[in-house]
Amino acid sequence: MEFRVRTLNSEPRTRNLLYNPCVINAEIVIVGNEVLLGQVQDTNSSYLGRTIRARGGVVRHIAVVQDEIDSIADALMASLNRRAGLIFTCGGLVPTHDDLTLASLAAATSTSLELNAVAREFVERKYASLASAGFVESAELNDARLKMAMLPAGAIAIENPVGSAPAVVVVFGETRIVALPGVPAELKAIVEGPLQALLNELFGPGGYRERELFIDCGDESILAPALREVAAAHPKVYVKSHASDFGPAVRFRVVVSATASSVDEAQRLIATAAFELIRVLSNAGIEVQ
Repeated sequence: MEFRVRTLNSEPRTRNLLYNPCVINAEIVIVGNEVLLGQVQDTNSSYLGRTIRARGGVVRHIAVVQDEIDSIADALMASLNRRAGLIFTCGGLVPTHDDLTLASLAAATSTSLELNAVAREFVERKYASLASAGFVESAELNDARLKMAMLPAGAIAIENPVGSAPAVVVVFGETRIVALPGVPAELKAIVEGPLQALLNELFGPGGYRERELFIDCGDESILAPALREVAAAHPKVYVKSHASDFGPAVRFRVVVSATASSVDEAQRLIATAAFELIRVLSNAGIEVQ
């Protein structure tokens, strides 16, 4: 099988508002026609977003793509061009014909697929266990099963505590690409188990903190100038109002959050911004609870 060779764009680019050079910027690529067709709801990206946020990272882009080599590879290349420090792919690792994530990963990084000894041993052990339990008829490593052990050259196989397809880590320059299965139970078992070593290495002591403020204001357009002023004065803090209705009895929930290189620094950032927001709102005659 032949793949297009892609070249990284080395031109400077404008960072978006969530970019923070002090933290890991992550991106997520969800793979699957079933998600695009509305047959399956994507819960993996929200789970990964919470996981990364709790460790002090920031998810700045999520893409959902078709089960096609070019679509997946193009999404990966776009993330690499944005200099993402960590890229997760979800789905496309099992033996069926339309599971193409590993081939796409090889295409995006201009490498070839090869039989990975660690992955092969894992798949062999997994199917021996399944056959012993009577869940499959044979432990034979046929071509479809061996497909799960064909990884991009130099990739690292990560054990899957639940399923039969190992996760895969590829180091490409300063970026770690982690290919995870699409089944949520398998994905969570990997992230909360054998992937912890990599996450600890990447994120270190980084942290995320947020604070909720409840504001008595029935019109978000009145609230907006104060939020804009505080957000401009505290660019490392994300200030977001959440509205549900209009009316004199309506209270807005405002979340002040920050990701930083340490939990203490994140806490300091939101405490300063929240204090400033309360002051600005009070001066405008708006009560904060």
